[in-house]
Amino acid sequence: MNRNRHLAALSAAVLAATVIAAPAAEAATRPSCPTPSKAEAKRANSSDIDRPARRSNAIKGVRVEVLPRGFTHGQVEVSRHDGLTEYGYQWSDNRDDVDLKHRWLWVRVVCKPGLRELNALKKAPLRLGTFSGDVRTAKIGDRKVLTMKGDGALGHGRYVGWVERDGVAVTVMASEPLVPDLSRIVAGIRL
Repeated sequence: MNRNRHLAALSAAVLAATVIAAPAAEAATRPSCPTPSKAEAKRANSSDIDRPARRSNAIKGVRVEVLPRGFTHGQVEVSRHDGLTEYGYQWSDNRDDVDLKHRWLWVRVVCKPGLRELNALKKAPLRLGTFSGDVRTAKIGDRKVLTMKGDGALGHGRYVGWVERDGVAVTVMASEPLVPDLSRIVAGIRL
């Protein structure tokens, strides 16, 4: 009788340890926020341009599964300030920026403790691409996002952002020719 109780208690302890350890093991394999390496920060500071542009794994720790064709060059963007890190990549074609057919896509990860909901993203001290003015909440690519029309600094198109998990947000700026693909682009971003 005592032996059965002992085995039952031991089995329950093993099961509990497995249930508790599984999420911890998953969290240990996934970094809390993708951050740039020293080499990437140096590339960003020197404004090096990639010709041809990098592909879907241009941002370490981020996969952009839906990346339209036609980009001729790209550039790493890194900024650390006010307790946050901005890390992203800009893909572009060779058309002039003022050409309405210009294709441009910018995906950025924002790392800041305290980012937990969309309103916190509105208040984040981003260097470029702040959510101000006519900002709306929408569902794009099965994600609840903030969205706004691109302004002069961002160019023409659509700007969206969401909180992926505590302390980690993602923003995407797509030029007007890419707006029809924006839902697929957003749905295909994986951290």
